This record gives sequence, C-alpha cells and structure tokens, in this order.
Amino acid sequence: MGLRIHFVVDPHGWCCMGLIVFVWLYNIVIIPKIVLFPHYEEGHIPGILIIIFYGIAIFCLVALVRASITDPGRLPENPKIPHGEREFWELCNKCNLMRPKRSHHCSRCGHCVRRMDHHCPWINNCVGEDNHWLFLQLCFYTELLTCYALMFSFCHYYYFLPLKKRNLDLFVVRHELAIMRLAAFMGITMLVGITGLFYTQLIGIITVSTFLISRPRKPWQQTFSEVFGTRWKILWFIPFRQRQPLRVPYHFANHV
Repeated sequence: MGLRIHFVVDPHGWCCMGLIVFVWLYNIVIIPKIVLFPHYEEGHIPGILIIIFYGIAIFCLVALVRASITDPGRLPENPKIPHGEREFWELCNKCNLMRPKRSHHCSRCGHCVRRMDHHCPWINNCVGEDNHWLFLQLCFYTELLTCYALMFSFCHYYYFLPLKKRNLDLFVVRHELAIMRLAAFMGITMLVGITGLFYTQLIGIITVSTFLISRPRKPWQQTFSEVFGTRWKILWFIPFRQRQPLRVPYHFANHV
C-alpha cells in the first residue's frame, strides 16, 4: 500500500503481539461458533450482525498488522535538512544524528523517530508520525470488537431464546461455559486496558502532546487531520488507505 516495511527484532515484542493475535483468533472463532451462527440458524438474529462482526474483526487485524510493520518515521542516517529550517533541527545525543525537534530516540529500536509517541510492545514497533493513525484505528477497532463480543456473550445467556439444536458431540458445546468464561475474562481485561490507552491517546492529540513531548493546544480538527493525513473524517476510520502528510508549514506544524 505504498508503505515501507519495518520489522523490529525484539522477542519481548513478538510475544506481546503473539498474545494479541491469540486473543483475536480465540474470539473470532469461539463467538461465532457458540453464539452467532447457532442463533442465526434458529432465526434469533439477522445475518447482518455476523457480517458486522467479521467486518470489525478484519479492520482490527489490518490495523494491527499495518501498525506493526509500517515504518513509524525512522530518520535516515544522513537526512536532508530543508533550507531555512535548520533552526528547527537538533543533534541527538545518543545516535549523533540531526533530527527535527519533535523527534525522539527509541532506546529499544536504536534510532530516532519523527514525532514519536512511545514504543508499544503490543505492536512490536514505535508509534510515530507515519503509523500513529494506524495505532489509533487499532485501539478503536479493538475496543469496538471487544464490546461487540461481550454484548453477544451476555445476550447469549440472558436475552436470546435458548437454542433448540445443540450438538453435544462438539468440544465447544460440551465445554461451552468454561470457554465463554475465558472469552469474557480476556474481553473485560482487554476492554479495560485498551480504554485507558485509547483515552490517553485521544487526550494527547487534542492537547497536542505525546507521552514524551507537550505542546500548546491547537484546534482538535487540525491535530487529528495532521495525524490521519486527511481532512476527510470518514477516511480516519479506513485502515486500507495510504496516508499522505498534510501540506502545512514546518514551523506551524511543530510550534503552534
């Protein structure tokens, strides 16, 4: 999709990302197998709900993969500094390379990243200028998918009519209660964690700050447009597109 592939060699990050993929796979298999498809076959829910579930799951996975492998904004060893903007650059005291003032050196990755927010082990990558928008989409769709799964788990036991056709020979049917309890535990844990992270990210963008740098406040529409690379708000929710940086003056983008 026009993005540079970027891999971070970090076993800890691989384990964290593997755990996220496991939770995603667990819920994408269990919830439809136990709840969605049986209730759809007996006419308790419309098929559009299953399509929405898988649609959210696909958007979530695409955002996860792209946030993980997209170059977050790694600075080259010999960056070309535009004429007239040298005063907005500084020397990194760790890698001894020139960088824009809103960049930060990641000790885990070993290089500087433009507009770095933080290094996230859950995507095994830094969150910087070129993948921050994907990280926000990942938080949003993970929270949406988790709420969706927890809602159907609750309705399965307390709202939907009891299932008439149940194949007790299937493992997931015989151990349904234990499997659903595990899914609910993972879902609630994921929801609590991702809600706090997503809230922190949104507040940081609205106030034009990151975990590392704080700046004076700008209009929220402008800051979100700069992060997502477009002023079309509908495109803020699409993880399949290619981000194009907005054409704003360097001084305005970094100091206003």
